Amino acid sequence: MSDCSNLQDVFAKNSKEQNAIVKVKLPRVSRDEILDLMQNASLKELGERAFGIKKQLHPDNITTFVVDRNINYTNICWVDCKFCAFKRRLDEKDTYILSFEEIDKKIEELLEIGGTQILFQGGVHPSLKVEWYEDLVSHIAKKYPQITIHGFSAIEINYIAKISKISIAEVLSRLQKCGLASIPGAGAEILSDKVRDVIAPKKLDSDEWIEVHKEAHKLGIKSTATMMFGSVESDEDIVEHWERIRNLQDATNGFRAFILWSFQPAFTPLQKEMPNLHKASSNRYLRLLACSRIFLDNFQNIQSSWVTQGSYIGQLALLFGANDLGSTMMEENVVAAAGARNSMNQAEMINLIRDIGEIPAKRDTAYSILERF
Repeated sequence: MSDCSNLQDVFAKNSKEQNAIVKVKLPRVSRDEILDLMQNASLKELGERAFGIKKQLHPDNITTFVVDRNINYTNICWVDCKFCAFKRRLDEKDTYILSFEEIDKKIEELLEIGGTQILFQGGVHPSLKVEWYEDLVSHIAKKYPQITIHGFSAIEINYIAKISKISIAEVLSRLQKCGLASIPGAGAEILSDKVRDVIAPKKLDSDEWIEVHKEAHKLGIKSTATMMFGSVESDEDIVEHWERIRNLQDATNGFRAFILWSFQPAFTPLQKEMPNLHKASSNRYLRLLACSRIFLDNFQNIQSSWVTQGSYIGQLALLFGANDLGSTMMEENVVAAAGARNSMNQAEMINLIRDIGEIPAKRDTAYSILERF
């Protein structure tokens, strides 16, 4: 095991939570009620209701964003998700594992533009064990203590535990001691196993995804929850997903935010199998975003997904319940591999937020305000 015991103070600054608890008691919407709204309410009605909830939770009129970089440390992956155009098998020619020197260069470029966080994840490499990840996380935490490591999806953590023959809790605890601050919600897709069996049959099931986040929350490791819609799911599957994360949030209060994004079909195996699948409309995105804000009454923060929707729909999302514009995303490879190559810098985010009459603010991973503009 790598010696990470001297790194406890590196990420102690992340222990202070702001916006950790929803201070406004919102009425709870049932499964049947949200299904009815999804299927029958007008877009205008949904937007007004979701925007009203946002204003209850965030009356200060501030919209936040984070300056970070998505570092995909490897594209080697054995899971073969049908919706992914990024992953490569071990025997393919264009595979890579980033060296520590390459990762350092990416972090230094991020620091030059005032970045505070790296979203760190990769393919699920078939042979990397927990010691490799300990070395990696401790290297970053020691060399760049000002950077928050928000990394490793549930499937990565689940597989690291299996190949290392240790528990999920031990993987999380060991990485936490090395400097891991929080984990992303990646790999959730739709938390309905009948959907997962079609789009990612090798991936961990819904219960296992929930287990990883539950174990993280027990250790004080906060996380985010995501949803990818627009593949083969039904409205009922979407609500099942929301219900599962809402129930876990009731139990742990460990999720900092919810992020909704749409399936990008271009160049994916799923599109080859189902050529009639098309990218979800902006209308569908905004409807589901508003419904998520209405249903997820115990989530303080909802992110806009401008990376998949483009900057202007990303801006419009702020009127449909989102209070956070997400990341400047200095680098993004997974969604880009499926043809979505939207980009935005800090100045553009500030202008979009001001354009709708809200106050832009740069935040950190814990949603603490660093600077207002």
